[in-house]
Amino acid sequence: MKNTSFNMVRRTETDYPPLLRMIKDPPETLYYKGNLALASRTCISVVGSRHGTAYGRWVARQIGSKTARYNIPLVSGLAAGIDAAGHQSALDHQGPTIAVLGTGIDICYPRSNQHLMTEIEEKGLILTEYPPGFRATPYSFPARNRIISGLSAATVVVEAGISSGSLITAGFSEDQGRRTYGVPGNINSIFSAGTNRLIADGVMPFISFEDVMDDLGIPRIGEEEVLKTLGQDEIRIYQALAEGGEMTADELCRKTGKPIPQVNALVTIMEMKGVLWTSLGKIFIAK
Repeated sequence: MKNTSFNMVRRTETDYPPLLRMIKDPPETLYYKGNLALASRTCISVVGSRHGTAYGRWVARQIGSKTARYNIPLVSGLAAGIDAAGHQSALDHQGPTIAVLGTGIDICYPRSNQHLMTEIEEKGLILTEYPPGFRATPYSFPARNRIISGLSAATVVVEAGISSGSLITAGFSEDQGRRTYGVPGNINSIFSAGTNRLIADGVMPFISFEDVMDDLGIPRIGEEEVLKTLGQDEIRIYQALAEGGEMTADELCRKTGKPIPQVNALVTIMEMKGVLWTSLGKIFIAK
């Protein structure tokens, strides 16, 4: 049964998100479901195209796994594509996430994300400036983007076309004095035209999540903390990569003496944990 209950917080109240209160035009009222305290923590927003590429969704999932490891709330807009990938990855890795709606608190858009919205409501935070029953307009989504960036110490634009709404979020982030990053992409991809232009115009390129941690003054999680999350077989894979650098699965088999099905299974699990990443047949330690 759909949960229709919600809460409200006004700008004058003490539990209103402090960073959001600092922007030029903060909402007077926020409607929310879930844990409002998440919005008062250091947050990172991840935004991008609704029709992104497999690479873009992979980047969003990687960031979601890292924010979960650092217990940092990932903020996004519950849209299809990049937003959904970031939210879902944070949840899959037992991390906090915040969805900012461009509709009333009781309306899921797109409807295909209803299950995701319900999971965020139970484990994270759903919020909006629009009252129950409010349906999306051409202006409500661009307006909500100022809230996404306003809640966040940093915003990462993963993929964006040259006229993408994600560029609006980047603009708000810059105007609000927050750190803004663009993920470099192929110059022949329409989904990277906007992010590449952001970088050309002076936005910081997103190279690694740990660079963002450095910029925000958050201590990096060291190798010892990473190893605590791994089983013995996973540690052997990790150590082999640490010693030999990037490897193929076949090379890992020879290095560890483990059969290919077991290596592939371990690599998949470790990639889900955000410890490794794979590209073009190579396996890397996630830096």
